[in-house]
Amino acid sequence: MISIRRLRPHTTVSGDGSAGLAGAVGPAAVEVTPRWLRVGDGYTATLVVTGYPAEVGPAWLEPLLSYPGRVDVALHIDPLPAPVAAARLRKQRARLESSRRLDADRGALADPYTEAAAADATDLADRLARGAAKLFRVGVYVTVHARTEEELVQACARVKAAAASTLLEVQPATWRQLAGWTTTLPLACDGLRMLRTMDTDALAAAFPLASPDLPAPLPGDPAPTGGVLYGINPTGTGVVWWDRFAQDNYNAVVLARSGAGKSYFVKLETLRHLYSGVHVSIIDPEDEYLRLADTVGGTIVRLGAPGVRINPLDLPAGDTRPDVLTRRGLFLHTLIAVLVGGQPPPAERAALDRAILAVYRQAGITADPRTHQRPAPLLRDLATTLTADTDPAARQLAARLSPWIDGSFKDLFDGPATTRPDGHLVVWSLRQLPDELRGVGTLLALDAIWRQVDAPPADTPPPRRIVVVDEAWLLMRDGEGAKFLFRLSKAGRKRHTGLTVVTQDAADVLGTDLGHAVVANAATQILLRQAPQAIDAVGDAFGLTAGERRLLLTADRGHGLLISGTNRTAFEAISSDTEHALATTHPLDLVDTDHV
Repeated sequence: MISIRRLRPHTTVSGDGSAGLAGAVGPAAVEVTPRWLRVGDGYTATLVVTGYPAEVGPAWLEPLLSYPGRVDVALHIDPLPAPVAAARLRKQRARLESSRRLDADRGALADPYTEAAAADATDLADRLARGAAKLFRVGVYVTVHARTEEELVQACARVKAAAASTLLEVQPATWRQLAGWTTTLPLACDGLRMLRTMDTDALAAAFPLASPDLPAPLPGDPAPTGGVLYGINPTGTGVVWWDRFAQDNYNAVVLARSGAGKSYFVKLETLRHLYSGVHVSIIDPEDEYLRLADTVGGTIVRLGAPGVRINPLDLPAGDTRPDVLTRRGLFLHTLIAVLVGGQPPPAERAALDRAILAVYRQAGITADPRTHQRPAPLLRDLATTLTADTDPAARQLAARLSPWIDGSFKDLFDGPATTRPDGHLVVWSLRQLPDELRGVGTLLALDAIWRQVDAPPADTPPPRRIVVVDEAWLLMRDGEGAKFLFRLSKAGRKRHTGLTVVTQDAADVLGTDLGHAVVANAATQILLRQAPQAIDAVGDAFGLTAGERRLLLTADRGHGLLISGTNRTAFEAISSDTEHALATTHPLDLVDTDHV
């Protein structure tokens, strides 16, 4: 065992002060053994990549580069001059051809490995002669760090397993650990010289195609001023700070399996956007956002609760545009299609259009904006108008609306609206609605939100808004509801509004054309832990690499990927104690919060 004492900070060897710098930033001592080094307070061991697969794919070094522990990966590249490379390749081809002819003269079967090597050498020689490839001498070394000797042994075993997943064979640099450690330092010095000849394609495929961090502003560009904290980067030392309102559009999609922390993350993002003055509207199927709304003084609309009613025929307050009545009629067509479980036949749609115009005329409401202040008719009045129509199709449609007028589902529409959803945070609670009414409740909430988003411009700039649709699969499984959601995702940007689609059922979102369109119109895409059954569909839709798929299959709660165009990074959502108390839904955390 050898102990090497490094230079003291005050020691000076040369006039440039390099020894003083080395003493200041380097460890006080390095203890060398045959299998590991003790550097300062930690332990290190260097592994050498000695075996490579016959064929490699893109980013074949990714298992080592993305290893979650602390490792230093060094890639030493020494280009071979073309004449030297050609001479070596010619000798290699001669040896292989000699082996093939010797086997043929002896009458032995051809060795498949020799045949494959000879074919590869011939192809490489051809590309080298045309200048389509070059040869390099490459060494790959990995230094593993740990706090104790026992942890170092375990970490080395995990690194070997990660390398073996891509058919890379690694061996420890026994008796050469000091040279191995210095080889992986940023000194551009290879003290091991355990090299392998590679061509341009194999070497280029070794490099990662994406940075683990989001790109910084280009030189000359102003520094970003907006955005919120998403979390920390578990593969580096930075934080993930993201501004949705600085992207091409302000929409986001959050996909994760149940229990992966998607609602927790969305609540943290909502709180941090509220800090910066963004108005947020949330469609909440499971009452997960009520504590947050109570704490920040938000408005809660409990659809399905006794006395809570929505009148879909209400006209937007303060909207004096000449086509407001036409737009309300178009929404009623969408709503009726959802109520009756599908698009009505053409005859019923024509009857419905006549009834909508007639019921507003009976209430004294016309295209004249001065009449829009009068009380709006009810859904019951629309059904009565349909019943009075002489067209059999109108009476047929009225009969199909009977459950919503006189039957089990009438409470939601039985009277004028009793809610006024205003404020910086509005939560639409759907918990008390039966499952059969969840899609209808979501559509009504989106319509009320759209009225605010699509309000005519005022003298003051409109506030930035975010609309959160939790468990969006409830609306995606309905064709008309999905169309309305798609419209909001397309038109929201021009109204300073971003849509956040949150769902645990990726198949419902990615399995339809409209779902794909909603995802394609989201410049911010958040992927947390995925189920094995859904990882192929998610991976194909978002272009995930094999390493990213493995990450999403094994990610801890709150860990995931942030994807925006060609930029992507891993992140871990973090929160303060106060934020955690408002965002958590874990039963034990809720008990502790109640006691506090």
